Amino acid sequence: MKLHVGCAMWTHVAWQGRELPQPLPPRDRLRAYARWCNAVEGNTTFYATPSVETVRSWAEQTAPDFRFLLKLPRPITHERRLADVAEPLRAFLTAIEPLGPRTHALWVQLPPSFTPGDLDALAGFLRRLPGRYRYAVEVRHRAFFEDPRWEQRLEQVLGEVGAEWVTFDTTVLYETPPSTDMEREAWMKKPRLPRRQRALTDQPIVRYIGRDDEELTVAGWQPWLDTVVDWLREGRSPTVFIHTPDNDAALTLARRFHADVRARLPEVEPLPEAIPAAPPTLF
Repeated sequence: MKLHVGCAMWTHVAWQGRELPQPLPPRDRLRAYARWCNAVEGNTTFYATPSVETVRSWAEQTAPDFRFLLKLPRPITHERRLADVAEPLRAFLTAIEPLGPRTHALWVQLPPSFTPGDLDALAGFLRRLPGRYRYAVEVRHRAFFEDPRWEQRLEQVLGEVGAEWVTFDTTVLYETPPSTDMEREAWMKKPRLPRRQRALTDQPIVRYIGRDDEELTVAGWQPWLDTVVDWLREGRSPTVFIHTPDNDAALTLARRFHADVRARLPEVEPLPEAIPAAPPTLF
């Protein structure tokens, strides 16, 4: 029984010299991160399709069961809005081939302006995608969360191709007013949506954003512990990504979430032993 956990990135300035070694060559950063977590969000692919050589280095630094949730490039989802995207999609799929089974799912993150009226475009797009990949869709328009008709219709569209609905849980972020600059920035940028804890497939994906206060973050994920434990007992294989507005403690928080689940369900495999940033000293 395995639980995959990770962060929004595999390199972050605050981790260098604390959780991860410093200095650390770029080609070794993912390898070091993979000693802490067994999954990562591929947000960089939204902004630019990487070269095959870059992706090959990602594969070399990770185990075959490491999970990448790779975001489709912005021209596909935001600029062309899923229409006339054969060329950029082909280039993206060619680039990520070296990852092999590490590509856990291709992440179709849609803008808030993507409404229920656009569902036919999504359905057509998903049907045209190659069957060798798993797909996960994230929507941000409130109608999908507040109107049962559109929630059910979206679930139907996803169910036709076996795609998952990515949960982005910001409820704890908005529970009380922001207390840091990064929290204030997150309030301006992150969607304010109801928590959704329903899985459509055997591979549910949760993106949880907490607070810059670690204990508030931990308190806020308590409802997810029950859900993730239930999913594991049902034979599902969830992936949970832990965010905070500044992400400074995200790496250790991801492992803490994993440990909290194992405390309830000891059958879950442990994560790899984390490599300290520096060897211990006697003085």
